[in-house]
Amino acid sequence: MDLDHFVRSLPKAELHLHIEGTLEPEMMFELARRNGVALPWDSVAATRAAYAFSDLQSFLDLYYAGAAVLIHEQDFFELALAYFERAHADGVVHAELFFDPQTHTTRGVAFATVLDGLERACDEAQARWGISSRLILCFLRHLSEDEGLSTLAQALPHLARIHGVGLDSSEKGHPPSKFARLFARCRELGLHVVAHAGEEGPPAYIVEALDILGVERIDHGVRAAEDPALLERLAREQVALTVCPLSNVKLCVYPTLAQHTLGQLLDAGLKVTINSDDPAYFGGYVAQNYIDTAQALGLTRAQLKRIARNSLEASFVPEGLRAPWLERLDAMPA
Repeated sequence: MDLDHFVRSLPKAELHLHIEGTLEPEMMFELARRNGVALPWDSVAATRAAYAFSDLQSFLDLYYAGAAVLIHEQDFFELALAYFERAHADGVVHAELFFDPQTHTTRGVAFATVLDGLERACDEAQARWGISSRLILCFLRHLSEDEGLSTLAQALPHLARIHGVGLDSSEKGHPPSKFARLFARCRELGLHVVAHAGEEGPPAYIVEALDILGVERIDHGVRAAEDPALLERLAREQVALTVCPLSNVKLCVYPTLAQHTLGQLLDAGLKVTINSDDPAYFGGYVAQNYIDTAQALGLTRAQLKRIARNSLEASFVPEGLRAPWLERLDAMPA
């Protein structure tokens, strides 16, 4: 079995996926025409040519411009269903989708419009491909904590449909501690909590996310490699890291994939997972991230199975749902 087939055959969970970041240029232009939205680019080719990012902020500027085409429930449904179709081809059995309501509500799109479209796509993905899913509401960290609390208030009538909360957007200058009250309230409400930390921000942000926000997973977390004490803690506590290798290279966190610390994190015993982040912008969905990383770092098939197992174990699903996936995975030859 070649590497491509092996990777796509691995039952895996995707735990770090921004649904707005799956907006391919072709769909962006289709929705722009349908909804009468003017884009900064005049063609699909020009849009793709703009995907040369110098850092996280240069990506976010383009990301928010593209998201402006998402207005109606049907738009969010089509966006998410297109992702699920690709995920199915990549061997994803469970996906936990980040969505950014503040990106849309500030444009006058109702919170329920976003949620209704995404939830309908989740139901359709279960029916068509048997893909399980969860929705994780992310707060934009470049906005204030009070704005995050306002968004949480909008979410309260819908909490039965939201599985957890996260923290994303510009990391530099916006430490996790900025959102201590917000995340304390989310924990009181019984929501799972995760946060982006240690991508462009320092290892200290990972510590804050753990100790102040009380997160269960760290999104990215790659700069933990700079702090031996933190590495030891993450290994001991088996805190999952939702690493996004192609994203890290595209956003200049590492010059090349061969210089990525994922192998070092694995060797240190950390619970590393591989995910695609914003695949429409970063050059590959989850299987491509596995394949390119394996080739760049010389990962063995046993290590790839371990990474897939980590993703299933770190997912927010009951053990009864997880067990059959793990049995399938264990039955695969390494």
